[in-house]
Amino acid sequence: MFSKRLFDIIASFAGLILLSPVLLFIGIWLLLSNSGSPVLFRQKRVGRYGKLFTLVKFCTMKAGHGGNSITVAGENRITPVGRFLRRYKLDELPELWNVLTGEMSLVGPRPDVPGYADKLTGDDRKILNIRPGITGPATLKYTNEEELLAEQSDPVKFNDDVLFPDKVRINLEYIENRSFLLDIKIIILTVLGRR
Repeated sequence: MFSKRLFDIIASFAGLILLSPVLLFIGIWLLLSNSGSPVLFRQKRVGRYGKLFTLVKFCTMKAGHGGNSITVAGENRITPVGRFLRRYKLDELPELWNVLTGEMSLVGPRPDVPGYADKLTGDDRKILNIRPGITGPATLKYTNEEELLAEQSDPVKFNDDVLFPDKVRINLEYIENRSFLLDIKIIILTVLGRR
């Protein structure tokens, strides 16, 4: 069976090289328009075996914004450029570096912030036995997560009571059935913007 890690290394390296003009363009665009916000956003996330790592994304929010880890569509802390990048998931492209360095995989459960990962108990903690991913089956199902949260009267409660448990279920199902061909399918669906 083709090694998942070997594929991650080859694909992330190729992606960083091929997408370097896009990454550079977005970086300059953010530098010129983000009004003091950094170009890159760094945040501690929980990775494989519960080890913390620094996830890198393009910065899509205003400098010094408050708020929690739940982002709702239409929030005024999101910059105009950030809104565009988030809509097309372009803010995630720097995570290819996290894949190349071995902290993430192209496909897997999205890495949570420590507070949410701490909620995993029992068999649910199997999610922490594999590298987190840029995309995955739960990511595909909830591509419209920010819009869905915006429709709720209490987005945090909805996330905690509905979305988070469903993502755990989907991710456990992925772990039980994962294969190279399934990963390729998920990557293709992600690129095409389909579920």
